[in-house]
Amino acid sequence: MKRALIVIDVQNVYFSDKLRVTWPEDSFVNILCAMDEAIESNIPIIVVQHSSAAGLFAKGSHGWELHPEIAKRPYALLVEKTLPGSFTGTQLESWLRENEIERVVIAGYMTQMCCDTTSRQAFHLGFSVEFLSDATGTLAFTNAAGSVKDEELHRAILVTQQFRFAEVLNTNDWLERIKTEK
Repeated sequence: MKRALIVIDVQNVYFSDKLRVTWPEDSFVNILCAMDEAIESNIPIIVVQHSSAAGLFAKGSHGWELHPEIAKRPYALLVEKTLPGSFTGTQLESWLRENEIERVVIAGYMTQMCCDTTSRQAFHLGFSVEFLSDATGTLAFTNAAGSVKDEELHRAILVTQQFRFAEVLNTNDWLERIKTEK
């Protein structure tokens, strides 16, 4: 089954004090490991970049820019999105279909928002999904509905993903899978 790695919103804002990803602590290292293995194994990489007219993701701002380590690695497609789902209003689905991709691998930020939404969309569109538990990440939140710790929020999404939408596995297990499939 032909797969593609989708690296979602690994942008500078998530490394700043404004919206710093805190869980899992090694998520960024694992994203880079997944990208490096994909490059070595000829798995196409799609890099997704969130954009908005203003705010933390204002197009052209430092926070909007891809993290330099992501930007310097080769990728097959750059998708610019304005909503949480990477398929909404983008060329992602058509590119995947044109390239006969049947399985997508989810990595990036944030677990409960753009990664979760993209995984659900992929599932609804008939793609098989692998969700990398330690190559996705989030932070603690507090709002009018309450508060949740970073680890709790991350774990809840992983449990939900595994229940219905994706196969959840850690990066090391995914790397081993890729090596055994070569």
